[in-house]
Amino acid sequence: MKKRESDGGYVMGDLQLVKKFKVNDGFFGRYEKLVKDVVLPYQEKALNDQIEGADKSHCIENFRMAAEKLKTGKCDGEFYGMVFQDSDVAKWLEGVAYSLTQYPDAELERRCDEIIDLIGEAQQEDGYLNTYFTVKAPEKRWTNLQEAHELYCAGHMMEAAVAYAECTGKVKLLDIVCGMADHIYKRFIEDGAEGYPGHPEIELALLRMYRCTKKEKYKELALHFINVRGVDSDYFCKEKERRKWTVWGADPEDKECMQCNAPVREQKKATGHAVRAVYLYTGMADAAMETGDTTLTEACKTLWNNITQCRMYVTGGIGSAYEGEAFTEDYHLPNDTAYAETCAAIGLIFFANKMLYLERNRKYADIMERALYNGVLAGMQLDGTRFFYVNPLETLPGISGEAKTHKHALPVRPKWFACACCPPNVARMLSSVSEYAWHLTRDALFSNLYIDGTLDLTENFGGKIILETAYPYNHVVSYKFAPVKETMYVPLAIRIPAWSGNTKILLNGKPAEYEMKAGYAYIFGEYRAEDIITIELDMEVKRVYTSSRVAANTGKAALQRGPLVYCAEGVDNENDVLSLSLKKDGKITLSEYMPDKLCGIQELYAEGYREVVSDDLYSYDAPVTKECQITLVPYYSWGNRGLNQMRVWIPIS
Repeated sequence: MKKRESDGGYVMGDLQLVKKFKVNDGFFGRYEKLVKDVVLPYQEKALNDQIEGADKSHCIENFRMAAEKLKTGKCDGEFYGMVFQDSDVAKWLEGVAYSLTQYPDAELERRCDEIIDLIGEAQQEDGYLNTYFTVKAPEKRWTNLQEAHELYCAGHMMEAAVAYAECTGKVKLLDIVCGMADHIYKRFIEDGAEGYPGHPEIELALLRMYRCTKKEKYKELALHFINVRGVDSDYFCKEKERRKWTVWGADPEDKECMQCNAPVREQKKATGHAVRAVYLYTGMADAAMETGDTTLTEACKTLWNNITQCRMYVTGGIGSAYEGEAFTEDYHLPNDTAYAETCAAIGLIFFANKMLYLERNRKYADIMERALYNGVLAGMQLDGTRFFYVNPLETLPGISGEAKTHKHALPVRPKWFACACCPPNVARMLSSVSEYAWHLTRDALFSNLYIDGTLDLTENFGGKIILETAYPYNHVVSYKFAPVKETMYVPLAIRIPAWSGNTKILLNGKPAEYEMKAGYAYIFGEYRAEDIITIELDMEVKRVYTSSRVAANTGKAALQRGPLVYCAEGVDNENDVLSLSLKKDGKITLSEYMPDKLCGIQELYAEGYREVVSDDLYSYDAPVTKECQITLVPYYSWGNRGLNQMRVWIPIS
């Protein structure tokens, strides 16, 4: 990494395994190539307003205007977009950084460097960086922490800077955001300004900054924002009285929306805006890991349990309500009006990832996998050019996206959004899956996700591990060892998913010796070239049922195979999924792998019934049913064949 004259250089932080793991041509190999070849170029065009028929972004132009205004005192044009528009650029840059570790691209890197130069030109002398306030409202800086997202935008730019520095060795963006971080530190620590972020995010970003730069003050600032949150639960009310201006009129009395209803260690339920919540909880878990603060750890466990046991969809989606993009009440999980923002599923993965460092327990990785394969992947069209903000579990054209109560639940993915937080978030998630697939600790190498690729741990263990699998459609996962010398010793801990009831673990074809702890198989051994650990997972199709407290799913089941949740689409079922029901004990069969359908899937065929549709709204006659076969596809693949009905939870007859 390049040295900085200012402080003698940075030390690498979070992203060692991202650089050491090369994704091969498996399931996620396709996504990695798609991100490189399609998603990132497409999003670059979107950020420059070059996608015909798409909502305008204006992101890059906002930075140009800010730079021009700082240089000349004025600029042509007006700021356009959300108050947090800068964050779209940051997340895109972060996604590019990860992608460059897999696929070096000098031209793409050059264009990123130009954008970074522009960002630097848009930074004020005191370190402040935000195009909304530089272009539109310079006199209102730091007066509206509740709505204006200054700290949120700063956090995302910090994450981008750390990723770009650690993946490319270039530190210009890191120098820029260090200036902003120092500015924030001065304001909130040295000068003692009150307040905390309306939208949490900077907490987790500052801890990444701390690990990268080794500057203690960034950790101090992160802990400050965590510790003061909710101590004065009326802060945003007082702020609104002072400022006399608003962005969109958010109610400061809705303290749960911003997770400031109580100090973070006293919060017992996941409340309010779902993305804000899991970003905050991620920062809390990371802080607990850095400090050993058991009170934070216990708070995180409490909040985790509330989310995953009472407030999470089977797809790993969270946030059930359109109003406030928010958690509501325990067991309130409507399907056709589900919000389940793509960013929220990504945030849940962030939270799960940090919880895994606090407690080596399969349950966190199981949820991480559920959210990744279902909640996140469904957020993007298979061709990488359209995106869902909202991810319903049931759609009905004519109602979904049309009725006032369902306006948000679109049945087809748009090209872009006015609020485009999700598309670049998907890009940075999919290009950094190795950060979640593997953990390297002092005790062991943890395999959390089965992603086909090669992990180079020559410096750590004297060789490479090659993970070979056709997962998630095939049940066999192999770990091959390639020592540099004669042998390599690897303390390997492999997650065995909770859904795999009858798992076989083999070493060179024979039963392996291992110890199970909290859902991980610990296999400590010395390996020669071509030694293979094989995991044979139980991928029997399972019926999933919810608690009777979930009103929307009473008398219904969902189907799951391995990590994949399935759904029925109208295009496969006579354009009518509402009349279908599953036979209670009916046979469910699995198709052969279909490489040419929906980029490669396996369908499920379930025995069921179809109710003969009646034109009468109400009738005294019992419905007439006939036996039928129900075809289901993976949830992540739905919505790729035009306007279509879709249903995850299907009644049981």
